[in-house]
Amino acid sequence: MRKGRLIVISGPSGVGKGTVVKALMEREPEIRLSVSATTRDMRPGEIDGVQYYFVSHETFEQMIAEDSFLEHAQYVGNRYGTPEAPVDRMLAEGRDVILEIEVQGGLQVMQRRPDAISVFIAAPSFKVLGERLRGRGDTDEEKVLMRLQQARTEYLVAPQYHYIVINDRLEDAVSDIQAILRAEALKTEHQQHLLKEAL
Repeated sequence: MRKGRLIVISGPSGVGKGTVVKALMEREPEIRLSVSATTRDMRPGEIDGVQYYFVSHETFEQMIAEDSFLEHAQYVGNRYGTPEAPVDRMLAEGRDVILEIEVQGGLQVMQRRPDAISVFIAAPSFKVLGERLRGRGDTDEEKVLMRLQQARTEYLVAPQYHYIVINDRLEDAVSDIQAILRAEALKTEHQQHLLKEAL
């Protein structure tokens, strides 16, 4: 049985990471989504243990002390982290696992797991990014400006990712990620077993 693939999908707040991942998983139901822990407040419609594990700052610090995270980062005053054990368990079962995480965390995973497939999601423009952040209706203008400033910093490290996908039309962004996963599966390192009969 082949080991599952670790897929890092990250990008600035407001680019539509969650929407892209949700649509991707509807097309690729065998892929599993890692659930991150966060100290941020729950948004309307979110469920603890589904979108995130919502924990206190104290609990988060304890998890760091116990080395429970594959990665963890601070973003606009809140903490985010990926519990390592459930991810490794799913990969060992041969399941592909998506980490939908902030850019700081994505860089950490890429350092610790160089075999991870990394995809940076970007908005078509900064104007569109600002419109998306304001359109949420749950973010005041000061936080919007903070997130746009943070996004400028994050765009600078986008070249460290294997792939950059522009989320202009959702269907196209999802198709692009599917193409990436198909191409990755065809890499020589994954296909050598097919040649053994001829050798």
